Amino acid sequence: MNKSFNYGGQAVIEGVMMRGKKYMAVAVRDPKGNIVLHTEPLNQRLYGSISKIPFLRGLLLLWDALGLGMRALMYSADVAMGEEDVKFSQPVAWGTIAFSLTLAVGIFFILPLALIKLVDWYMPLPLFGQHVLEGIIRLAFFLIYVWAISFMEDIRRVFAYHGAEHKTINAYESGLELEPEIVAQSSTIHTRCGTAFMLIVMVISIFVFALVGNPPLWLKIISRILLIPVIAGIAYEMLKFSSAHQTNPLIKILIAPGLALQKMTTREPDLKMLEVGIASLKKLLVLEELVESKPLEHATP
Repeated sequence: MNKSFNYGGQAVIEGVMMRGKKYMAVAVRDPKGNIVLHTEPLNQRLYGSISKIPFLRGLLLLWDALGLGMRALMYSADVAMGEEDVKFSQPVAWGTIAFSLTLAVGIFFILPLALIKLVDWYMPLPLFGQHVLEGIIRLAFFLIYVWAISFMEDIRRVFAYHGAEHKTINAYESGLELEPEIVAQSSTIHTRCGTAFMLIVMVISIFVFALVGNPPLWLKIISRILLIPVIAGIAYEMLKFSSAHQTNPLIKILIAPGLALQKMTTREPDLKMLEVGIASLKKLLVLEELVESKPLEHATP
């Protein structure tokens, strides 16, 4: 197998989506116990030449992955509920993305700024101290959010499928046979995880927003929104670099908090969950002509 390309994925409802160089594959367990597979080609303009341009690739690939992930999530929900004639492309997905992004920006970027302004009225802080405290509040909101949703049973199952996704990719990258009992021995932690990416975003935002200085509040709010793509682009490059140099002692120290944070967003999957993750990755490897096609047990096209 050729492992020069870094495969990635995402947990969905009762399933796992895997994204490759040319295709994506999502596998979902339906109420009858079958593994339902859906595949489609990726936009090669994004996953081709643009993917070689630093910073720009991060922004465009993350945007595409966000839309793809949302559609996969909605598709998986329909399959998991036993809906018939399930379609992968749904117009409502973009409306959901817009609402989700607006809510996330409001909670994690605008609200911390408003709280800092309130604190500054009663207890003036040095400018850099304001940015550091704003970053701490932003990170605290994120941790509280992840901790709170982890008590929901449905989310706990998604976190277990997140663990299945990581174990499957770790096993593949280690050259292990893709069988549930073997994949189960792999770690639920992975350096290219979106959880680690979010932590990097939180830290980088402190320094990027500090460059704005101390303009009026309305301009600060606009800067927080406009600079999100810049932060995302930098965070993507840092995540990619750290993943490629994870054996370096200094890099190990820097990525340790992101790896530790993944313990909040992953759970140990059972063998049936691993079967789903494996089915998704195996289908993807067949599509990308890295392995020969073999029938998948308990899978439906």
